[in-house]
Amino acid sequence: MDLARIDLNLLVHLDALLREENVTRAAVHLGITQPAMSNGLKRLRALLDDPILVRTSDGMTPTELASSLKPAVREILSRVEKVIQPERDFDLNSSRVFRIMASDYAESTLIPAVLSQVRKQAPNVTLDVLTPSDVSFIDVEQGRVDMAINRFDSLPQSFHQKTLWSDSFSCLISPENPLVSDFDLTAYLAASHIWVSKTGFGVGVGVNPEDVQRLGWVDEALARIGGKRKISVFTRHYQVAMLLAQQHDLVATLPSKAAKLNLENKRFIVKEPPFEIPDFDLKMAWSPLLHHNAGHQWLRHLIVDAAQKLT
Repeated sequence: MDLARIDLNLLVHLDALLREENVTRAAVHLGITQPAMSNGLKRLRALLDDPILVRTSDGMTPTELASSLKPAVREILSRVEKVIQPERDFDLNSSRVFRIMASDYAESTLIPAVLSQVRKQAPNVTLDVLTPSDVSFIDVEQGRVDMAINRFDSLPQSFHQKTLWSDSFSCLISPENPLVSDFDLTAYLAASHIWVSKTGFGVGVGVNPEDVQRLGWVDEALARIGGKRKISVFTRHYQVAMLLAQQHDLVATLPSKAAKLNLENKRFIVKEPPFEIPDFDLKMAWSPLLHHNAGHQWLRHLIVDAAQKLT
């Protein structure tokens, strides 16, 4: 294929079409008319001898060839943008809205410190903090959400990621809990427990108490030593788990940074778990589409600095 005969601006059209999977939205994204985008799609189809997007019951869907080209096209354009655009610092007077998906755990422990620094450095910036159920991997991949902060079992290979910290687990109980004076494994297993977790993306589903592998780190660690706890309530919110732990006979086993938010609270006592639970990593993940964006770089560095001060 003779590159001299190819309008390389078509790569920009292809990138927008594959990102939006909709001709009208792709046109809006590039600031051109819908007929102009339709003409660009027609030319791409002729160039690649492929439909690129086909109409299905779910809307316009990329073909196998188009899907395979998507990361390469994005990488090419990202490199071109970096070469032809001079490096610019983020305007700290900006009124930009940054959308961050954060687990309840990250929202409780990290986001207050991040917001404090944002308000000091760029007071007109707004943070829109979303829950994991609000967001899909596609939202992050396409740059509609700036970043995701959570514990992840796996992430798409195209995502950039940064470990913010490693955390252990602690137990939160009421001072009136009978376990206060005898917090060993036998007493722990005999107690009633609060389960709390929400990882990953997408709308959650109900939990099966018998499915240990899906219950998470605490129950997997217990299963390895032949133990099983009695779970009285399931919640996806760490703040709710902390409130419930005020009841005299309940135990909440939480990430230590969350549990220790209550160290000065007389309604709680923080205990070490009477068995070993492996540490876990809190990670920040973002799309390659935003990797070189000056504002995004500023926020990433701010978040990393805030996390380091909390470790």
